Amino acid sequence: MTHLWVRAESRPNEERVGITPDGVRRLIAQGFTVTVEKCPRRVIPADAYVKAGAAIAPKGSWPGAPADAIIFGLKELPEDGTPLHHRHIMFGHAYKGQPAGQALLRRFAQGGGTLLDLEYLTDEDGRRLAAFGYWAGYAGAAVSLSAWVAQQAGAICPPVRAWPGRDAMLADLQARMDATGRPRPRAIVIGARGRVGSGACDLLTAMGVTVTRWDMAETAHGGPFPEVLMHDIFVNAILARPGAPVFVPQSALTAPRALSVIGDVACDPTSEFSPIKVHDRTTSWDQPVLRVADSPVLDVMAIDNLPSMLPLESSEDYAAQLLPVLEGLDTFTAPWARAKALFVRHSGSRL
Repeated sequence: MTHLWVRAESRPNEERVGITPDGVRRLIAQGFTVTVEKCPRRVIPADAYVKAGAAIAPKGSWPGAPADAIIFGLKELPEDGTPLHHRHIMFGHAYKGQPAGQALLRRFAQGGGTLLDLEYLTDEDGRRLAAFGYWAGYAGAAVSLSAWVAQQAGAICPPVRAWPGRDAMLADLQARMDATGRPRPRAIVIGARGRVGSGACDLLTAMGVTVTRWDMAETAHGGPFPEVLMHDIFVNAILARPGAPVFVPQSALTAPRALSVIGDVACDPTSEFSPIKVHDRTTSWDQPVLRVADSPVLDVMAIDNLPSMLPLESSEDYAAQLLPVLEGLDTFTAPWARAKALFVRHSGSRL
């Protein structure tokens, strides 16, 4: 019998969850045991999981879960250095040389546990089976526009927060953009045909922004890409991978440009493969942008949990995509086997 333990998220401003009560009910009907930790910030309350048949555990109690339980969360674990004994389903961000990711892999090696990385749950052709990408792009474009709005008043983007829903986000952003009295900015989205890019384009279009949509065909020549600097806003929706072209080099800081906001939605600034070379760290909800140049101004948004700004829509969408894959945990179907093999390869484990 497979035991899925849904842990509380420890990261501030993280309200998402990877499974809904309906999903819990479906897994239990198939013979799973499901435990859900209490989490006051979670967008779906614990009572709804109780009604679906889940057992409830205290927040943060997963280290004491039964040895065979599979611990399921979304974002990072507390960085306390403790060895990890369980199998963990999460976004590990550990396979591209990131320092925090390497530390995470050492913890698994010390404890004998396994990382089943949600980013690498793929089909036979390497396509991800479940992703938050659309909502990351949607919210990332919204924060990028918020940064542009602040610039029009000679300010820097103030702290951001979760919106109660998409309609509230659109109404809020529309009002603030109208209040500037300025023409809408011009934006370019690279990776426009993917999930992240589609979300960014949809938000920008809803706000009346003219969007240049680029994808593989437009970037195949490998650069340089002076067109990026001719737009007011650039949204990066391309994951950092070996061989990725550089869209914004360090030289852009002193080059003539219209570009004043970069929305690095893919957000992998510590990877050597990052296509944006003007920042080296993520940003936060309290400080949404990093100002990398003053004359003219250039702000970089690199928040790595953007979908949590629309926690209900993003959770329901993602959970619906992931549920058929979770059902395969009982027999450890091919996507899970591939995820484990990738962990073994990157960690040097002999599990």
